[in-house]
Order: sequence, then structure tokens, then C-alpha cells
Amino acid sequence: MASTGGGGASNQSVGGGGGSSHPPPPKILLAKPGLVTAGKFTRGGASADDDSVSIRSRLPSVGSLNLISDSWDFHTDRILPFLTDNTDFTVIGVIGPPGVGKSTIMNELYGFDGTSPGMLPPFAIQSEETRAMARHCSVGIEPRISAERIILLDTQPVFSPSVLAEMIRPDGSSTISVLSGESLSAELAHELMGIQLGVLLASICHIILVVSDGVHDINMWRLMLTVDLLKHGIPDPSSPTLSHSQTSSLGSEKESKDKIQEAGEGYMAAPVFVHTKLQDQDLSPHNCMQLKKALVQYFRSSSFKLTKYQNAAKDHHFSSVSLNNQSNNPDSTLPNLFLIPFKSKDDSPRAQYESFISTLWKLRDRVLSTSSPSFARTVSERDWLKNSAKIWELVKNSSIIAEYSRTLHSSGMFRR
Repeated sequence: MASTGGGGASNQSVGGGGGSSHPPPPKILLAKPGLVTAGKFTRGGASADDDSVSIRSRLPSVGSLNLISDSWDFHTDRILPFLTDNTDFTVIGVIGPPGVGKSTIMNELYGFDGTSPGMLPPFAIQSEETRAMARHCSVGIEPRISAERIILLDTQPVFSPSVLAEMIRPDGSSTISVLSGESLSAELAHELMGIQLGVLLASICHIILVVSDGVHDINMWRLMLTVDLLKHGIPDPSSPTLSHSQTSSLGSEKESKDKIQEAGEGYMAAPVFVHTKLQDQDLSPHNCMQLKKALVQYFRSSSFKLTKYQNAAKDHHFSSVSLNNQSNNPDSTLPNLFLIPFKSKDDSPRAQYESFISTLWKLRDRVLSTSSPSFARTVSERDWLKNSAKIWELVKNSSIIAEYSRTLHSSGMFRR
């Protein structure tokens, strides 16, 4: 059964039997404790019910271990016990619309083996019931931490009708305060939530997975261009200005903002653009290369890191001939793009194309071997978390995002 115990990290410390000189192994965050209740697996019986109540009374409620909760607040105290002073860690975030397989991809990155009986996946996967009820699984940002010290951040879906339905009041206003000190319509607040999540992930992650549905959906491309436009002035978690931005009263407010903006300029998490649910015709070498070229053109002027053609030549979805012709130019670059086929019932490979499962394995290898940007300075896991909370406040108080919100409001696209 999935748990939050530290046993999964035992491969990092050997023989933790009794020497006081050896620190205890770090805890890993595998699943929300509130998901594990005895009542789900028993039928009737007073003793079973009593045990279930007793277990639930000792465990945090579902959602209590979210990095960002449904109230759009950042919670450091809940996650801090799972982090250490280790500086060798990787942060991977994911963002995308509902039902594209974000949680499935993150479970694969975690190394979860779904064939093991009795194991809960680290991230809840959309069930048939959830899909039929038009609900979403993830709320805010849900973190998991592997034994290899990979911090995985799963986000609630963007462009999600179910998220909008939960935050809209009868008068059309938002129940969630997205921008500090401003009252917004639910539709506008919902639009800004996706942007804020993208800005945060681009600021605090090493790698950000941008997942799209099918080959023709470019809504996530548009969102990430907006993120690139509005992120300026948000530093990375190693910025020394963060430790003084809220405690020091010296200097003017303008000077403080200028310092933060200077520290934040230049850092952007490495994006991996993932398109899921592709049909066989979408996976042909010609169509794959056309999508790649479109992505290059779309993000040509953005701040997102692009990879060399030579690195992309290992991509099993593209013919070596077409890539070799273009890799002769050492200055040419490609976005990191990965294509995942539609999952068939028996998950068997079709013709020359690979199966859904084998493609997920290769995506895991690609992501974990991606050359990602480093933070400006060395930072520990704990300091990363504390500074990420301060970055979230900067995002919610960003004058650039607030001005963008006013522009959207005045455009008439969103009701008051």
C-alpha cells in the first residue's frame, strides 16, 4: 500500500540499524495519506469501521499535502518534513488541459509500477466515474518526492470546465482570490490561474512538461508564450533577494522590485512539449517533422531553452535522414518535443509505431536525461520550498500579470 513513510528512501542509506552517526533516511512523499483508508477495503463489521475512523483521525485530510491548495494558498509547513538540506535534486512540473494524461506521465517519471498488487499510484489517475461526472483529479499543485530526490509537481488542469464550475458564484464572481486585493469574475480568474501556474513552474522547476491533446491543439503553446511574456521580474528559488524581500525594510519599494527583476531575468525552466493521444497517421515522419517545424517557428522569439538538432536525432519518431540534413547547421535548434500514441485496449504496437507503454518508458528516459538549466546559485530542498512560497506571492502580486488582467477585462472577452 502506498504510504508516506521513509522506507522508500532506504536505498540512500545502508544499514540504518543503530549508529547515531548516520542520519535517518529522508522521507519520500508517495501519496496523500488521506487516500489510504481501511474503510475502502472492508465490508461491514464494527471493528473495521472503528479502525477506519481511528486511521482517518490520525491522518491529514485529502488535499492537506498540496503545495498549492484549492484556496490558491501556498503551504510550506505541510511539505517541509519531506525535504532535506540536500542540494542535489531535480524539480519537474507538468501543465496541461484535463484528460491528456498528465498524472499518468508523472507516475511514469516517479517509477511507479502499476502491475504491483495493492499499490496506489503517486498521482491519482482519472477514473471512468470521474470522467463521467466531468470532474478533475488534481487540485492546485500536488507534490510527490521520489527516493532519488526528484520533486514532481502535478497541477490542476488548465482550460477545465470542472475547475471553473467549482469556483464560480451565482453572480459570476470568483470564490478564489487569484490576484491579491482584486475581485475578478470567475471566468477571468480561471484564465489567470493557468497563467500563474505556468509562471510559477517556469520559475521554480528545472523541467516543465507542457502536455497537449492530439496533434492539432496549440492552446498550450499559446499559454506558454503568454507565460514567457509575463514571467519577467520573477526570480528563481536561489535568488538572494528573496531572503530580504519580505524581511528588510531598507530601500524603496521600487529599488526592491528592480533588484528582484534583475535577479529573475534569464531563468526559464526547460520545456518538454508532449502531445498525447496521437493516431497512426499523426506519427508518420513527415507529419512529425511538420509539427516540429511549427513548434520551432512558434517559439523562435521566446525565452524557452531549445535543444540542438543533434540531441533530437535520438528521437525515435523522426527519420534520421531528415534530421541529418538539418543538423549540418550547428546553430539550428529544436524544441524538445515528444509524441505519445493513443492507448489501444491491448496496447500492442501498430505497424512500425511503438506502443503506448514503450513510448512512456522512452519519455521517462528522455526527461530524466534532459539537460536542464541550473538555478543561479546552489540551494537546498528546504530553501527551494521556502523561496518558492515567496515566488508564489510575487506571482500573485505581479504588476505585469495584474495589468494583463485589466487588459483582458477591458477587452470584453470576460464578463464582470
